[in-house]
Amino acid sequence: MANLYDIPVNRITGEGTSLADFRGKALLIVNTASKCGLTPQYDALEKLYARHKADGLEILGFPANDFGAQEPGSNEEIATFCKGSFGVSFPMFQKIVVTGPDTHPLYQELIAEKPEATAKQPGEFRQKLANYAPPNPAPGILWNFEKFVVDRHGRVVERFSPETLPDDPIVLSAIETALQS
Repeated sequence: MANLYDIPVNRITGEGTSLADFRGKALLIVNTASKCGLTPQYDALEKLYARHKADGLEILGFPANDFGAQEPGSNEEIATFCKGSFGVSFPMFQKIVVTGPDTHPLYQELIAEKPEATAKQPGEFRQKLANYAPPNPAPGILWNFEKFVVDRHGRVVERFSPETLPDDPIVLSAIETALQS
């Protein structure tokens, strides 16, 4: 398995980097979209970031246009939307692919390390999606706003289904555990 810290990514402004910038931090990695029914999660993500950044939490947003074409904008448009609509101050990265044969190496690794997502009501969101569009088969990313919790040592310790809100007690508990690692 690759080391998450070594995988190249690009900040939303275009600079090449890697997750090594976040070594020693607990991470919440989220694939995002601006035109999704789940987009209001940006608000909860930003509040979570404001509350726990000083404790060592970094939230990393990776826009993806893989589900229902719900992230059609350019990186610049995405950055403007996130800042203007939700006051997003956590790090955002350039749009990537999180499903299918062109899945970004970061998401290949996240999925390999945590192939199953935790959900309060397993299968319920997948069933709702089936009425809208064919859901992505497991272990792939189900939809926008799937969340991965990474501990301070770079280990993926939890994965949450898209409908699980960032401020849900089960997510908060996983983040607290990751912060204490």
